[in-house]
Amino acid sequence: MKTKGAILRNPGEKWQIEEFELDDPVAGEVQVKLVSSGLCHSDHHLRTGDSPAPMPVLGGHEGAGVITKVGPGVTRLKEGDHVVTAFIPACGVCEPCSRGDQNFCDEGARLLSGLAISDDTHRAHTSDGAGLTQMCLLGTFAPYITVNEASLVKIEDDIPLKEAALLGCGVATGWGSAVEIGATHAGDVVVVVGIGGVGINAIQGAASAGARIVAAVDPVPFKLQMAEKLGATHTFSSMEEALPVIGEISWGKMANTTILTVGEIDGSMIQPALSLTGKGGQVIVTGMGNFADSDAQMNLFELTLLQKRVQGAIFGGASPRTQVPTLLHEYRAGKLNLSDLVTQTYRLDQINEAYDDMLAGNNIRGMIVYGDDDY
Repeated sequence: MKTKGAILRNPGEKWQIEEFELDDPVAGEVQVKLVSSGLCHSDHHLRTGDSPAPMPVLGGHEGAGVITKVGPGVTRLKEGDHVVTAFIPACGVCEPCSRGDQNFCDEGARLLSGLAISDDTHRAHTSDGAGLTQMCLLGTFAPYITVNEASLVKIEDDIPLKEAALLGCGVATGWGSAVEIGATHAGDVVVVVGIGGVGINAIQGAASAGARIVAAVDPVPFKLQMAEKLGATHTFSSMEEALPVIGEISWGKMANTTILTVGEIDGSMIQPALSLTGKGGQVIVTGMGNFADSDAQMNLFELTLLQKRVQGAIFGGASPRTQVPTLLHEYRAGKLNLSDLVTQTYRLDQINEAYDDMLAGNNIRGMIVYGDDDY
């Protein structure tokens, strides 16, 4: 079928809305009619060149919709099912999946290759016939996607699809950074640095887990206001501003966990985060940096003698097929706020404006919402 999407031809350029050819599902695949797509900072890393991927790229990895076609051999999903995209596929049979670590699924090695899990070919093609890389094997900056069933999580029909899209990346990654890999306990002190689509959900997760202090750090006042609304007990404009106050209100113990969820991680952020963190505590690095950047500054004396940890995290350290249903239970129980996460909605052809708003700090999460004329 012919459809349209936001395509990046080269790093440094703007997203272009182009018509492209989307193939029907082959074995193990389905086609999905999307309702919405979140606008994550990870897609902007393609524009800056921080994330390498074969060009051209169809962006987007955070979506939700309804299955319209089912390929041969698909047994877990059927036409009419409501689904959320998971930016990490979960095949269910590789070694990591078998031990419960779906966020390490071996198929994740393909994420920036553009080649489909089923047959190592492209499922999307430009108007001139060139293979089109689908961001994270998804490409949700288009109203239709053809993807492997491993990249989808079925959800119940009563969940609003527009907001459900956020579960596929920002919500799961942020919540998991605090609750799963962060292992927040009642009475903990948690500091979250960077209050965007991921950080705001680390705030929600830490608050839900019973943290005594949930501190939000961000230079944008609007984002700090949202953090307070969704569970933050204290707010600061910088880590330097937070440092003496966290020391005072924790009686000198500092944070159990400091979570870095800024849009672009830099190695210079690690030591200030470690300074905010107490003995035996951990710094969770959730935000992404440039793929070629290998420099990080930290005091190795402090790291060893205070037994601190610097821990990476992908998908919040959780498994997509278990985390998404768990988060929906939290949503139904009123412990997870989805509706307030979407600051502004956009049409597909407004995508460059939407990313300008993100970079200006105007959004917690911007979202593309597809209309009748997109299908």
